[in-house]
Amino acid sequence: MALEWRHGSEGIDWDELSALYRAAPLGDKPPPWLQTVFGNSLYKCFVFDGGRLVGAGRALADGADCSYIGDIAVLPSHQGTGLGKQIVEHLVERSRGHRKIILYAVPGKEPFYRRFGFLRMRTAMAIFQNQQQQLERGYLSED
Repeated sequence: MALEWRHGSEGIDWDELSALYRAAPLGDKPPPWLQTVFGNSLYKCFVFDGGRLVGAGRALADGADCSYIGDIAVLPSHQGTGLGKQIVEHLVERSRGHRKIILYAVPGKEPFYRRFGFLRMRTAMAIFQNQQQQLERGYLSED
């Protein structure tokens, strides 16, 4: 069966997306939270296989200067099939024309994103709600 791609949030089952995030695993993100962040993202895609949500991604973009790609989630049954690559390619293509495209990745996944032309930033910094937890997970360093 061919995959079905949707680029809008209409008809999305936010509970199903939340379950996808847990399975991917990208953490526990409640349905109302996901509805807000996807609703505020200029570019988004949802991928279905036989009516089942198997992949999703989004880019928070301002239309000119910066597009931030994040939250690429693929169901484990569909990981390794090229679906994650297709989602990233789609969001990068939609983001073309922005002066910069920034991507936030799980530590250790950087080689995957280098294939699309992403390079490590030396100046990126962040404040997380739980700084200590993100230090322990490898998202932050104090150097």
